Amino acid sequence: MLKTIKWIVFVVFIIATLAIGGMLAATILYPVRYTAIINEMAEKRDLPPELIFAVIRAESRFRRDAVSHAGAMGLMQLMPDTASWVAGLAGMNDFDIDDIKNPFINIYLGTWYLRWLIDRFGNVDTALAAYNAGHNRVSGWLNNTEHSADGVTLFFIPFTETRNYVERVNNAKPVYRFLLRMFGRFL
Repeated sequence: MLKTIKWIVFVVFIIATLAIGGMLAATILYPVRYTAIINEMAEKRDLPPELIFAVIRAESRFRRDAVSHAGAMGLMQLMPDTASWVAGLAGMNDFDIDDIKNPFINIYLGTWYLRWLIDRFGNVDTALAAYNAGHNRVSGWLNNTEHSADGVTLFFIPFTETRNYVERVNNAKPVYRFLLRMFGRFL
């Protein structure tokens, strides 16, 4: 029932968007920026571009200078320790924490980390929960039968913020998929 309502809302959104100005109106609500970088990293990391767009929208609404209350920075809201760790694994020996503010480096590291999480957990939703709440915390949830029946899939995310984050990303993915298919050459 909930999925049906979500699809109805999605279809109504698409029709309304096309009726009130098409691409312009859609990209105000669902910004499409840094397309060349995102497409490059999507191919390099074997990630759907709509997933990267949706994560950036949920994390920073495409504000390159965004800083969270916890200290996460940039488009993909990387914590400094996580960014340094990922940079080391990615072979970026000259990485400086201020590099997080650079859109290319932020997306490079954020997509590297997202790919790592997907490979580690084998499930996009679990990887998204880990991107938001931390991979060690999600590993603990997976080992708790109150949150996971099989140790692989979370049937309950105990943090409301993380549960809402996964839902926001998943709701934005089909919108970005549509925008990229319909208007990709113009974006």
